[in-house]
Amino acid sequence: MTEPSLFPPTAPPPRPVSAGLYLVSTPIGNLRDMTLRALDVLAAADLVLAEDTRVTAKLLAAYGLKARLERCDDHASGHAADLAIARIAEGGVVALVSDAGTPVVSDPGFVVARAVIAAGQPVHPIPGASSLLAALVLSGLPADQVTFVGFLPPKSAGRIAALTELKAARQTLVAFESGPRLRASLTDMAAVLGPRPAAVCRELTKLYETCVRGPLPDLAVHPALDAPKGEIVVVIGPGETEVASAADADVALTEALTRLAPGEAASEVSRALDLPRKPLYRRALELQGRG
Repeated sequence: MTEPSLFPPTAPPPRPVSAGLYLVSTPIGNLRDMTLRALDVLAAADLVLAEDTRVTAKLLAAYGLKARLERCDDHASGHAADLAIARIAEGGVVALVSDAGTPVVSDPGFVVARAVIAAGQPVHPIPGASSLLAALVLSGLPADQVTFVGFLPPKSAGRIAALTELKAARQTLVAFESGPRLRASLTDMAAVLGPRPAAVCRELTKLYETCVRGPLPDLAVHPALDAPKGEIVVVIGPGETEVASAADADVALTEALTRLAPGEAASEVSRALDLPRKPLYRRALELQGRG
């Protein structure tokens, strides 16, 4: 095995960092996942807004950096937004980070980003590690159409209601979840969404990274998923497309014929139910007593 070099031997030189807000992605577990641009911005920052200043202080120390840190959690995001706008107006560089991964995504930093945008000040993304994307590509599930749902409601009734709204979606679903709620959440997912293929990813990029794959009902009783520790991402494959029945077609045609001619009604129902038009047209005539 070849030992990796400490730094890229031909890395491009850093560019000057201009005034503005920088949404800086940080590692989700492996410190080697920090990008060179992220280090450039953090080194130049006049102010770093952090979800937890203690976590970010340790992160900066790991790269030999120091910065003025201000809290930006659920209780302080409004104040953090005011600090950012004022500092950028003075020509300063403000970096926004979360505890891990890409800020703003299911993160209180959204308040800051939105406020700075509304103030007409420059905002720049500094891409990097993302647990959402890492879990998606690791899951082995379709990644061409994806719906990210963030954290589902913590209580079962709210979670079931949210999942019921998502049941008709034909995209892969990605959700964040906590260890203590994982078992109950998987149970509700299986009850509402059925035996869809899914993957539960935890400790991504860390030493004990795991990805447990299988149908939702199997995952709901999997012994390895009983209140695991660490950050967890659940990826759920799309459901199968339900074929409309003859009764469904009749209901849709009957309603459409109150507004449209048979040909137009058949076209509308064909598009809505993904059924061939010609049989629908013949059935429309029959429903009108003309078939």
